[in-house]
Amino acid sequence: MTQRLHQAQPYALGLFRIVVGLLFACHGAASLFGVLGGAMGGGTVPTGTWPGWYAAVIQLVGGVLVLVGLGTRGAAFIASGSMAYAYFWAHQPEALFPLQNGGETAALFCWAFALLIFTGPGALALDALFGRKGAQGTRAGRNAQDTKQQGTPVAA
Repeated sequence: MTQRLHQAQPYALGLFRIVVGLLFACHGAASLFGVLGGAMGGGTVPTGTWPGWYAAVIQLVGGVLVLVGLGTRGAAFIASGSMAYAYFWAHQPEALFPLQNGGETAALFCWAFALLIFTGPGALALDALFGRKGAQGTRAGRNAQDTKQQGTPVAA
């Protein structure tokens, strides 16, 4: 059972990345284009307003990049930072805990993207098609990379 779970790990991570990226991109699209209910119950965020419009652009672009697995670690780093900023700037001054201040979504996105920074994109990512180093987020990829650095040949 453990072996099968280890084999499925890159695909579970890839599915996690896809879902988190899609949800994040939807927030950006809602704020920028008024789709899916719009920003805060309807409408759009006025172009160029700080920080709402810039946050929406980060959400849309970062979410799409994470969704497709292109530049995942960099996009996740920026997205995580933007959510940390949102939490501490907009939510935390209202109350200490996320349940009290309405910051659960910001906190969850922040930590989900932080996880992707360290794990990489997993399976089904465009990074793997282009042979980018950031795609080495799976256990097999890291082990092969470590073996290459040690000068020991890798069996195919």
